[in-house]
Amino acid sequence: MDVRQLEYFLAIVDSDGFNRAAAALYVSQPSLSQAVRALERDLGSALFHRIGRRAVLTEAGKALIEPARAAVRSLETARASVASVHELRAGRLDVASMPSQAVEPLTSLIRAFSDRYPGVVVAVKAVFTARDTVDAVRTGAVELGLLATSGPLPEKEVSTTALERQRFVLLVPPGDPLALRDDVSCEDLAGLRLIVGQPGTGIRAYVDSLRERGIAFEVAAEIEHRVALLPLVLAGVGLAVVTESWRDLAGQAGAHVLDIEPATALNVGLVSRRGPLSPAATAFLSTARARTPHT
Repeated sequence: MDVRQLEYFLAIVDSDGFNRAAAALYVSQPSLSQAVRALERDLGSALFHRIGRRAVLTEAGKALIEPARAAVRSLETARASVASVHELRAGRLDVASMPSQAVEPLTSLIRAFSDRYPGVVVAVKAVFTARDTVDAVRTGAVELGLLATSGPLPEKEVSTTALERQRFVLLVPPGDPLALRDDVSCEDLAGLRLIVGQPGTGIRAYVDSLRERGIAFEVAAEIEHRVALLPLVLAGVGLAVVTESWRDLAGQAGAHVLDIEPATALNVGLVSRRGPLSPAATAFLSTARARTPHT
């Protein structure tokens, strides 16, 4: 068994098939299949059920995913450690982020990090819930995760760096009667048409809590693609409750941003796996802590 075989195995898992994996790896499919067969012989177990052109993981294949990611990550860490001698002039850092936090503070964090380490590529993976973020870090799919939660930041399975709190605000299109105001109360949301996110997110939990309190609003749209949220507001489909990470972007696009009273906020933090991190991840965490007054 070698790391190249594990990389091929993970590429098939992540690409959902041999054809796409071969294209992503720039290798021929026969070469990829041969490497996987060699890995299966070494392990003494089939990793995939080959059904036509599909590759379905066996139980053994499922069991291999997490240790394979850990092995590949360990090699990447070793390579990055060598690169750190040259002050991180090259490399890659994988970060998972929930959608609103990808607007801010991730934009500012990447800008500060890239200013200092322009040769390191920051690759951002989309996740939608705090649980998804923790799982991505815990299993080694990424090294760092940026998440937000209405409760305490997670600490049991990962190491956590608290960054900031983001209060909830209301996005209103130009011409809406509420656009003349600076803030609204929770009760003012009654009867409004709102664009909401999918269950499991902090924003959805907040608007659901309003309904539980008897504040009846209409759902104009439910979206997973947070990039569509602002265009939908500007098109007049509905209003949207978001975190204040959207404030500057929404204002530049022409939307009005109103504070919701009483103020309610999400806790935002960076999570990392326990144990040694790559130099790039360590440097990124240092960048985050440097811009956070209370850490």
